[in-house]
Amino acid sequence: MATLTDMAAFVAVVEQGSFSSAGRELRVSTAVISARVARLERQIGVRLLNRTTRQVVPTEEAKRYYQDCKNILGQVEQAEASLSSRRENPSGSMKITAPVVFGRRYLAPLLSEFQLAYTDLQIRLHLADHFVDLVGEGMDMAIRIADPSDSSLVMKKLAESPRVICASPDYLEVNGCPEKPDDLLRHNCLLLRFPGSTQFQWRVQTDTGMQTIPVRGQLDSNNGDVLRQWALEGRGLVLKSRWEIEDDLKAGRLIPVLEKFPPSPVSISALYPYGKMTPMKVRLLIDYLAEKVSAGLG
Repeated sequence: MATLTDMAAFVAVVEQGSFSSAGRELRVSTAVISARVARLERQIGVRLLNRTTRQVVPTEEAKRYYQDCKNILGQVEQAEASLSSRRENPSGSMKITAPVVFGRRYLAPLLSEFQLAYTDLQIRLHLADHFVDLVGEGMDMAIRIADPSDSSLVMKKLAESPRVICASPDYLEVNGCPEKPDDLLRHNCLLLRFPGSTQFQWRVQTDTGMQTIPVRGQLDSNNGDVLRQWALEGRGLVLKSRWEIEDDLKAGRLIPVLEKFPPSPVSISALYPYGKMTPMKVRLLIDYLAEKVSAGLG
């Protein structure tokens, strides 16, 4: 009978695309992963993976077997989560994804502190400025700075993040300061680009309600820190959460504009997949972050 560890190795190879990446994911050597997959193939009598020097390709039988293994491993994980939920000290690994700057500046220290309180937990933090597929990537939780619309996920709002439109003094000296929202149309706006991004449409508050401005610019990036650097270099206007640039505003390196027309704030939220039972580790971390994030940004 196939063992769970062998199934987990096979699933990791399919998801990661190579034996070495699967080994890093499971924190064992490539040789161990290869041996586990080979043992699994012998036990079930089916070749699962076609190996070349450059890639690993699942066979047709493997594609069907992969989903069966995922279901089995998921049931085992749920059973363990059910048991863990009745214990005061949750254990196991916890995979979390978050935006790069927020994750590095705020989330990483909080996760380190949280893990010290629950020493049987293994925290794995994945930083990315694009929206990671939680289910497809096997994530337990995502922290997102956006207004999430994915109905397949449970959302817990952690805090509200005020935003500001700003630019460097040099840029404003050369290009002038926008006085009303429509003035943004004649400015070079630094834009965040990734699938699902709405930052090519900036929304600001006016006397008659929210106004959406279809901004344009010559520079865009999928990384928020790059946009900040370009703004500091005088390359254009940028829309940023205030916590990202508070030091720059205080030092005068960036100047807020359109303060009578503030941009709509954005939510900082924790999201996790629907399930019959939310694991204790997820509930504990969400409660912890709900307290800490709001206080830290205040």
